[in-house]
Amino acid sequence: MKHLIFKTNNTWTGTLLRWTLSIIFIPHGLQKIFGLFGGMGFNKTLELFTQSLHLPFIVALTVILVEFLGSFLLLVGLGTRFWALLFIGLMVGIMLTAHLQNGFFMNWLGTQKGEGCQFDILVIGIAAALLMEGSGKFSADEWILKGKK
Repeated sequence: MKHLIFKTNNTWTGTLLRWTLSIIFIPHGLQKIFGLFGGMGFNKTLELFTQSLHLPFIVALTVILVEFLGSFLLLVGLGTRFWALLFIGLMVGIMLTAHLQNGFFMNWLGTQKGEGCQFDILVIGIAAALLMEGSGKFSADEWILKGKK
């Protein structure tokens, strides 16, 4: 099981992909946990997700933890395949419940009801590539497996 989670190809591809996904989601996680970058913080985000969006508590908590904890662990490359799978689930859920009905394109000019699914598809593609490739160079996953050999 450990080999399945931590296995990685020793390439720059995984490194570049996980750093990209991390850089994109670290600010989102910081918004949800600490209220940085114009976010609401943990309690208000949890309240919004559970009361206004009617998400079950465990789903709301998982969204927050994946975006916060998952983005930092992707940055260091710890459990990359696991986190990539969770990001795929997260983005599929967001796309199906909030973005798909708004079409494909993001709402750059504020001319549509909400955001389309363009960003979701991009994140799913990056995460799927990480699921196949692994963490790449300079990752905790690589270090963990090298220690076993």
